[in-house]
Amino acid sequence: MSTAHPRILASLAVALAAALSGCGTPGAPQPPSLNLPARVTDLAAVRTGNRVTLTFTVPARNTDKLPLKSDVSAGICRQQETGQCAAVANLQLAPGKSATFAEQLPSELATGTPRPLRYFVELKNDNGRSAGPSNPSVVLAGQAPAPVTGLSAELRKNGVALRWTPDGTTTAVRLRRTLLNPAQTPPRQGLLAQPAEPLRQNLLVDTGLAAAAAIDTTVRTGQSYEYQAQRVVRLAANGQTLELAGEPSQPVRIDVRDIFPPAVPRDLAAVATAAADGLAPAIDLNWRPDTEADLAGYIVYRREDDAAWERISPPEPLVGPAFHDARVQPGHTYHYAVSAIDQSGHESARSAEAQETVPSR
Repeated sequence: MSTAHPRILASLAVALAAALSGCGTPGAPQPPSLNLPARVTDLAAVRTGNRVTLTFTVPARNTDKLPLKSDVSAGICRQQETGQCAAVANLQLAPGKSATFAEQLPSELATGTPRPLRYFVELKNDNGRSAGPSNPSVVLAGQAPAPVTGLSAELRKNGVALRWTPDGTTTAVRLRRTLLNPAQTPPRQGLLAQPAEPLRQNLLVDTGLAAAAAIDTTVRTGQSYEYQAQRVVRLAANGQTLELAGEPSQPVRIDVRDIFPPAVPRDLAAVATAAADGLAPAIDLNWRPDTEADLAGYIVYRREDDAAWERISPPEPLVGPAFHDARVQPGHTYHYAVSAIDQSGHESARSAEAQETVPSR
């Protein structure tokens, strides 16, 4: 038998070593995926009246970070302070989608004193296995507060006045406001531009037996709003404050329009100057300025004795809180009053009078 050349043997050895250690060689075998849906982590529960609504997101992947390819079985349960988590429903849900579930509480959970009630969602694979329940979301079981009745809204100069019928309890009342005519164009930019209004706002929580009224001072002229009110019971539990809200009241709507004149000018003063050195006599007026955002200016009125008031300022409103009256006669006494007018043409009542006599010489 012939002997192989040493160079050939060396080449074969290198090739064999490369084949055994190359990238194409399979590694250690991996365990098969259990295809467990990932846990729900954003469960939220809200109770209104005797109805509890759950919202959450179904994960799109399993615990191995692989996409879930079919609907997922979702078990929902609720648990009182003691005892097992009682099954409520079992749903088939699409992966990666938002989900909602609502239930009417049974009578034993809708009566009595307020107490915590926890909800969970657990996602399972086709074999009934799961990665564990979701985060707990807590509402209050117990008797819900009575609905608010008699809600009314009235436009005032400083906002919208809201009133409702008191029921003799210390239950808090929350007002919910909805903007009915949001702007269709983006808000103007700049330092003085107003930010866009949110479509929905919780404006206040008021308490006390006599607290059956509130004023919303954040409304904007030209907007339309809808209000609803709910009584709310609060309970501190496990370091957090839980709320039990009653059914919302019937809605009331109001259009915020500029129908109010500016404030009446105050502190009107008049000072006469006698004729001297070729200068005609005059009376100078000044008053405290108004600070309202839509103020257009002021109008000055004058009369003598019991004569009718006469406008003596120019047709355009005065911008500043002062006026120089040069159409006066020595020895005459004049009465003055000032009104304010806004950019919509609403004029205030006249101010308190100021009178002054022009020196005879």
